[in-house]
Amino acid sequence: MLRRIVAILLVVVALGLQGCVSGGVTGMKSFSDSTDGYRFLYPNGWLQISVSNGPDVVFHDIIEQTDNVSVVINPVQGKTTLSDLGTPSEVGYQLGKSAIAPPDSGRTAELLTAEAREVANRQYYTLEYLVTLPDQTQRHNLASAIVFRNKLYTFNASTPEVRWGKMKDALELAVRSFSVDS
Repeated sequence: MLRRIVAILLVVVALGLQGCVSGGVTGMKSFSDSTDGYRFLYPNGWLQISVSNGPDVVFHDIIEQTDNVSVVINPVQGKTTLSDLGTPSEVGYQLGKSAIAPPDSGRTAELLTAEAREVANRQYYTLEYLVTLPDQTQRHNLASAIVFRNKLYTFNASTPEVRWGKMKDALELAVRSFSVDS
């Protein structure tokens, strides 16, 4: 009798603990913008902040405020696909020169990786940069880019290089989660 009670208690505890484990992605929250038609995951404990004349949306860590993700939307004239803008390396190089380390910013951006991936019959480019700031500190930036409905959507994730090891998995997951809707 005592064994039966212990066995039942163990089953109840095991089921209770299993219920505590999320079926989705642990440590991440979802964001969806139905107006502009995109969605992504971002780490728990991050807050959305308002930025004027800049990205469409920005989230940053409450404690490490330089850890952030953002979405920038720009019109694309006369281009209908991402490949019309160039290969992943070409687009990555141009994005690095125009947005991540523009002239006279004092920043430099080294494109580390550039690859194409397809999600739901849409082509995305995933880009990785090492950015050196004017004070010589370095940041690790990841980006996902897509052209959809004559707009270039760029999802950016950034952290100081000294935190890259800790933030790598979460930021890579956030970048891979970025998608545009029909």
